[in-house]
Order: sequence, then structure tokens, then C-alpha cells
Amino acid sequence: MPFINKVVLVVGGSSGIGAATAIKLCGEGARVAIVGRNKSKLKAVENQCEGILVINADVRHDEDIKKIVDTTVNHFGKLDVLINSVGVACFASITAENAMEEFDKTMAVNLRAAVYLSHLAIPHLIKTKGNIVNISSVASTAVFFENHFAYCTSKAGLDHFTRSIALELAPKGVRINIIIPGPVKTDYINGLISDIKEHEKFYKMLENRTALGKQSEANEIADLILYIASEKARSITGSSFVIDNGMLLKG
Repeated sequence: MPFINKVVLVVGGSSGIGAATAIKLCGEGARVAIVGRNKSKLKAVENQCEGILVINADVRHDEDIKKIVDTTVNHFGKLDVLINSVGVACFASITAENAMEEFDKTMAVNLRAAVYLSHLAIPHLIKTKGNIVNISSVASTAVFFENHFAYCTSKAGLDHFTRSIALELAPKGVRINIIIPGPVKTDYINGLISDIKEHEKFYKMLENRTALGKQSEANEIADLILYIASEKARSITGSSFVIDNGMLLKG
């Protein structure tokens, strides 16, 4: 098992890609900490992972971000991998009255939190020659919907942040990479579309926009995350990995 005795912090580990990743890591022998706001979802993941550390926190708050890293390191004694999988999406026009409110909220969660978490985690990762895996989106490269400027901007920033610190930290033996998913079938849609009856219609629309005519499952993204975070990928840093069923190909 490649993650035996490795300490992995999964931010956004209560559902979707993060939860699938945390569960797989536990199965590979990792010592895992998960972070989320929803206590019931955190509990559901905890029930599937023996010895997991659950941290209820909100990455919009600096004191919670500090708590996340401190609690993990104090509990396990070190940190080997940071996975930034938390994210929010919103639809707002640049001309809307709430444009800046939505922009600030999206940037705080999707970009600033990853920057601050990395800032606090890196001293520990230098000690372990560890790595960071950030989770972006095809929206960092292409614009698929109108009124999506905040989300697209946040993910494009996350991509370039990843490359920037990868160059800086390479001499210290710390790798930083980013994964760029296309549509993934998770409960993330609940925050975008409240009407459950509209979910299948939305899923079908997304599938039609991919070359392979389908969405990914969260476990598929988790498999890629585990590879990038493992010693098998020890020669990879500053790289972006697209897993989108050919969505960018189709345009």
C-alpha cells in the first residue's frame, strides 16, 4: 500500500470528489484528515474510514484555516499530502447588483483558501518532502456558461497559482500539481439547482457537451488524485491533468 503511514489532509472531504478520495486513501493505509462544514456528511465519511480525523471548519474564515492545519499536524505529528478539493460555484452577471459579493465569496473559497492552506502547510511538507494536489475545473480554460465569471476566474487563478509555487518549491523537494475535471456526477449540483426535477435535464445537457457523451464518477477523479499524490508520480510537478470526457475537445 503506497500510502502506509502517510498523513493526508483532504479539504472538502465531506462529499463528492473529496469524500471519494478520502475513502480510497483510508483503504490504501493513509492516515487521513477530512474537512467540511456539513457535520452529517462528515459523519457519513467517518463511518466508512477507520481512524479518520474529522475537522468541522469553514475555509472562508482564517481562524478555521489555521485550525485545520494545526489540528492535523498536532494529531498525526506530520503532514505528507494536502488535497485542496473544496469549491463553490455561483451564477451572477458582471452587471448584477451582487456581482462583487458573489465574486468575493467564490474567490475566498476556491482560491484564497487554497493559497492560505498551502502557505501554512508547506513548512510541514518541506520536512516530509510531500506534495499538494489542487482540484480545478475545465472552467479554468473555457467558458461554458454565461454569468459564470467568478467561478471561471477563481479556477484559472488556482491553475496558475499551482504552477507558480511548483517552481518555487521544487528545489525543496515539494511537488505541486493540479487536476482539471469536467462534469462529475456528485451532490454538488444541489447547490446550483434547487429543483430536483431539473437535475437529470442538467446532467444530460452536460453529457451532450462531452466527446464521450458521459460524466465522470467521483471515484475516477479520486483514482487520478491518488496517483499524482503517490511516489509513482515523484517526477511530476507543476502539471495539469485534464479528466473531462473530452469536454474541452468538443468546446
